[in-house]
Amino acid sequence: MEAEIVCTEPPPLSRNETLVFAVNGKRFEIKDIDPSTTLLHFLRSQTPFKSVKLGCGEGGCGACIVLLSKYDPVLKQVEHFTISSCLTLICSINGCSITTSEGLGNSKDGFHPIHQRFAGFHASQCGFCTPGMCMSLFSALVNAEEKQRPDPSPGISKLTVSEAEKAITGNLCRCTGYRPIADACKSFAYDVDMEDLGFNSFWRKGETKELKVSRLPSYSPKEHSCIYPQFLKDNVKSVMLLNSRRNSWYTPGTIQELLSLLHSDVVQNGTKIKLVVGNTGTGYYKEAEIYDKYIDLRYIPDLSAVRRDNSGIEFGAALSISKVIFSLKEEQKLNSCLDGNMVFKKIADHMEKVASGFIRNSASLGGNLVMAQRNYFASDITTLLLAVGSSVSILEGHKHEKVTLEEFLSRPPLDSRTVLISVHIPFLEPIRNNDSVETNSGLLFESYRAAARPLGNALPYLNAAFLADVSCNKNGVLVNNIQLAFGAYGTRHATRAREVEEYLAGTGKTLSVGILNKAVELIKSSVIPEEGTSHAAYRSSLAVSYLFSFLFSFSNSVDYAISGSPFDGNDGTLLEEACKRNNDDDRSQIVRPPLLSSANQVIESSREYYPIGEPIIKSGSAIQASGEAVYVDDIPSPPNCLHGAFINSTKPLARVKGISFGSDSLPNGVTAIISFKDIPEGGENVGSKTVFGFEPLFADDLTRCAGEPIAFLAETQKYADAAAKMAMVDYDTKTIDPPILTIQEAVDRASFFDVPSFLYPEKVGDFLKGMAEADHKILSTEIKLNSQYYFYMETQTALAIPDEDNCMVIYSSIQCPEFLHSVVAKCLGIPEHNIRVITRRVGGGFGGKAIKAMPVATACALAAYKLRRPVRIYLDRKTDMIMAGGRHPMKITYTVGFKSNGKITALHLDILINAGINPDISPVMPSSVVGALKKYDWGALSFDIKVCKTNHPSKSAMRAPGEVQGSFVADAVIENVASVLSMEVDSVRKRNLHTYESLKLFYGSVAGDSIEYTLPTIWDKLARSSSYVDRIAMIEQFNGSHKWRKRGISQVPIVHEVLVRPAPGKVSILWDGSIVVEVGGIELGQGLWTKVKQMTAYALSTIQCDGSENLVEKVRVIQSDTLSLVQGGFTSGSTTSESSCEAVRLCCNILVERLAPLKKQLQEQMDSVNWDILILQAHLQDVNLAASSYYVPESSSVRYLNYGAAVSEVEVNILTGETRILRSDIIYDCGQSMNPAVDLGQIEGAFVQGIGFFMLEEYLSNTEGLVVADSTWTYKIPTIDTIPKQFNVEVLNSGCHKNRVLSSKASGEPPLLLAASVHCATRAAIKEARKQLKSWGSVVDGSDSTFQLEVPATMPVVKKLCGLDTVERYLQSLLTC
Repeated sequence: MEAEIVCTEPPPLSRNETLVFAVNGKRFEIKDIDPSTTLLHFLRSQTPFKSVKLGCGEGGCGACIVLLSKYDPVLKQVEHFTISSCLTLICSINGCSITTSEGLGNSKDGFHPIHQRFAGFHASQCGFCTPGMCMSLFSALVNAEEKQRPDPSPGISKLTVSEAEKAITGNLCRCTGYRPIADACKSFAYDVDMEDLGFNSFWRKGETKELKVSRLPSYSPKEHSCIYPQFLKDNVKSVMLLNSRRNSWYTPGTIQELLSLLHSDVVQNGTKIKLVVGNTGTGYYKEAEIYDKYIDLRYIPDLSAVRRDNSGIEFGAALSISKVIFSLKEEQKLNSCLDGNMVFKKIADHMEKVASGFIRNSASLGGNLVMAQRNYFASDITTLLLAVGSSVSILEGHKHEKVTLEEFLSRPPLDSRTVLISVHIPFLEPIRNNDSVETNSGLLFESYRAAARPLGNALPYLNAAFLADVSCNKNGVLVNNIQLAFGAYGTRHATRAREVEEYLAGTGKTLSVGILNKAVELIKSSVIPEEGTSHAAYRSSLAVSYLFSFLFSFSNSVDYAISGSPFDGNDGTLLEEACKRNNDDDRSQIVRPPLLSSANQVIESSREYYPIGEPIIKSGSAIQASGEAVYVDDIPSPPNCLHGAFINSTKPLARVKGISFGSDSLPNGVTAIISFKDIPEGGENVGSKTVFGFEPLFADDLTRCAGEPIAFLAETQKYADAAAKMAMVDYDTKTIDPPILTIQEAVDRASFFDVPSFLYPEKVGDFLKGMAEADHKILSTEIKLNSQYYFYMETQTALAIPDEDNCMVIYSSIQCPEFLHSVVAKCLGIPEHNIRVITRRVGGGFGGKAIKAMPVATACALAAYKLRRPVRIYLDRKTDMIMAGGRHPMKITYTVGFKSNGKITALHLDILINAGINPDISPVMPSSVVGALKKYDWGALSFDIKVCKTNHPSKSAMRAPGEVQGSFVADAVIENVASVLSMEVDSVRKRNLHTYESLKLFYGSVAGDSIEYTLPTIWDKLARSSSYVDRIAMIEQFNGSHKWRKRGISQVPIVHEVLVRPAPGKVSILWDGSIVVEVGGIELGQGLWTKVKQMTAYALSTIQCDGSENLVEKVRVIQSDTLSLVQGGFTSGSTTSESSCEAVRLCCNILVERLAPLKKQLQEQMDSVNWDILILQAHLQDVNLAASSYYVPESSSVRYLNYGAAVSEVEVNILTGETRILRSDIIYDCGQSMNPAVDLGQIEGAFVQGIGFFMLEEYLSNTEGLVVADSTWTYKIPTIDTIPKQFNVEVLNSGCHKNRVLSSKASGEPPLLLAASVHCATRAAIKEARKQLKSWGSVVDGSDSTFQLEVPATMPVVKKLCGLDTVERYLQSLLTC
């Protein structure tokens, strides 16, 4: 259908060539700017506001969130919503106000209650994500105040618990595990149960709700409102349109103006134009293309209107998805009695799982559909609209055409001059006969999506939407009409399963098992992923599962209805029930259930070494929340500063013949290309070093792995990044041996790294004797473990500044500045005293900011040295993921012998470790793996471990390197033994737990004294506190009564050995009594500075002056400086905090010794001596008030064991493979915790990172070893909706440990191993599913109990083991009954 354009009357408009907006109340007026500039780039480069962080550049992490306030001329009010500033174009915020976290509050003007509560709930660790979290919560608070709800009590908001949790579902955090963040957010909710909020610094357990609320930092909406300055309010009577030829940005106010613009001389043939609404598509489709003209469509009324007539609702294509959701819900509220309006509500609910809130606020409905049409984007919205028969209006040339959505999708891709105008969703009613609705008929609608994250921010494996018009008679349910839409399953766009529709609606028969079985067969032949689609069989099985779920929902029970049995009683009962369930969302969604239930944290603090042992707030957490904490990329660029980007190899092994850019000259704006040829005379091509040697900075004539840096470009970050993407590397592989890309290829070609004999672990016992004693044997069972990416929120970054006298100052986000210092000096060929490396804080490390940070900073230093200009770099997420290397993949083959009672007598393992191209820290991996593996008494333990050299980027240390793999393998062996013996896994585990005697046999002197072996106590205590035995019985009952959901539970122990390294310290006391501390350890978010402050205060308080008992607030820990404090070493292995604390204690002891005579002298003159007076007198009497030390642990203290245990319960959806973690309970022995709040955060954060490794994160490479899981779109870390619903943690205070630093023990890495409990529980649930499958007469792969569950146990993996054909087998079992 075609029609001439009819233009609507535009609202009052004002046009301006100057961009005007506000940031935190400050006016910005800009005449000249590149229209491709993002708001994030502008804020970080042109304003003092640095709280907005670049975490991904894709809108996938939430680190860059700001609040946008904008006047709506239709509603005549200011609206407030979050946006992703990394995607928002600066020209699109004309007339708007932007609020960042600094704008809420700061250290100068006072912190906002959000900042204070985040700090008080211990909800910030590295702090890089915290400002974005704060802005998400602030937006939710602002919008909650506008809702028609009763005024809450003072200090509380109108926010609900569910809204508070949902506010941060799009924000990523790698440190905390989310639980404390959720608690900080929920503390603002009026319906929160204060008892459900976790451990915090505001109150103690047992206090009344009123008292708890009074202790919270006070919140008042009137005092903490949005900033929308007066100069913007003065212009709200008209719409401010930016039309700037100078900036190539145009804002038409009507469709006629748009037509004129598209066909004017401004847009000539060949001109590259970009139609802009929210620009969120660039988050997925990384556009390297540079556009000549930008046309903003948001101010054309016809593209932003919502119109309703008798046929349905029409949405302007430029409407944000959030506004579409709101309108659909409002329509449903107005006409809730109509079946068709139920559909609107369900579409809206599904749309809320598309992307995240701050993306939906900007992304347009039309943009989503155009991406699906033009780029074959895996759109949920397209599938939803296709199922309900939607249509679209298109502007092509001067013609306005209306077509069905299905026809729109099937057309050739739209060009840039064709505009989608609107989308029409029809009103839906049941079939009418003679103008009356069919008796007992009704509409049923459901939508589905299977994705790694339940609440969105993850593309689906498949989505589906089904609309059915059904009626009932005495024989059952009759399908009058049905529309089945499927999308995202590996096809170009969403499709209708018309053959299945025709079959179901054309039989004229009531639903039966036979009909359902035939429909399932038809759907399998209709939903077929294209060749090359990942998890193709899984996606097809989802289509079957969803169709079955939908049709199954028509009946009360499959035996009663789908079997075809006649109904008793009222013919309409079945349909009424189905419709009731279909409409139940009206009631259930009024107050959404929270994502997380109550959690319990048990903390034991001690005042023996006060303030050591106190759960004080983490140092710097408030300024991290406000965004004032300075990270490397927040340091202002010096004058004349260049920005760098790497050109990385895409081949695993090839000669590099040259680099070109499509022309003979360098790309526009690129100053220089730095490669190994630019190493100065006397320098060397080194980029990093370990105790095992140096590794190259750049590939020389030969690149040895995909992802290896070949060259470094320098200019503005934008030009450098663009040039790096343009770069074409000329490779030559002639006469070169094939690369080694698998462990097996390394074995076949004997490609191994040497492991020094002193690092190779010792075997235990006599393996052959143990096997001879065994009643049963399992031979040569194989386990494969994949890699994991660090996903620190702050990517690798550095700033190098040339200094006088051939010196270089380097700011680096690194865990080992001392080693970088040495590497840069060696690369440049200058003395080490010419190099200075400064590190203040790191935005997440997890081992990835150690070795892997060195080449990034060294490349900056080399470029700065050559060009004599400052050079900085901040890796984009893709490059970071390509270069990172990550955790070591492994292949383990084991043979085990065991008794009939489950006691294991011998275990042998052949372990192959993929180290990548360079040794890095890989030679220590055998010791780490075996150390954690020895947590059980194997009787005898032998192994053969090889560290394989392959053409992959070198693998490096990642939180609990080797230990997490070794601990998991131990549990996998136990699980297999239990399966073979048909015994309960728990009984086999307990039988093989160490006695103290066997612990000494396996660990030697590291086992310590018997009183230190707390694991048996922990194991029994956890079983009681988690009600483990009772829950096993409850789960058995649940599984017996649920066909499509199965639960599992598992209890897992850990024994984790750590190494205490030497550490330097320096303490200086200033004239006013304040104290400055330097340590070699780096603050990564693990609370090192906080514990150091506490130790300083404790150690100096032993002078026993008045006021010395409250010295914590007088202590400041300052940044690491390699010329100020040498021998800083590595911040790793979980023990740097305690080493640094002990170094500081030694310093303080020296100072106390120096001050003691003076104190005694003053005390003789005055009865009491105040700290400030003592220090003032010490300065006046020339007492040396600076002390340095270097702590070297005694041999008996170098290594020790950590103990803990966890119980996890999961629920597996057999139809989709989704695994929900219902509950996790942890008891972890921290010795005598220096700060229980800090250690609690480490335990929870490590555990959730472990969940990522075991359940979610796939760090995939292509056939040439190049990482392809290289973005937030393809790599999924845990989010708030994937952590345990109930999360209970006890920090056990096990008392005195004479060889520890004040009896403390490590907490940073060991708890990560406990996440294996989730994997083991998932295996238990799958086992129940396989038993059921077997009972239906199906043949399963392997026995129902003996099977391998891969790591990670993603949805496709779980579904495959539960049975890809579960539905078909079930229906067949019914047909054969």
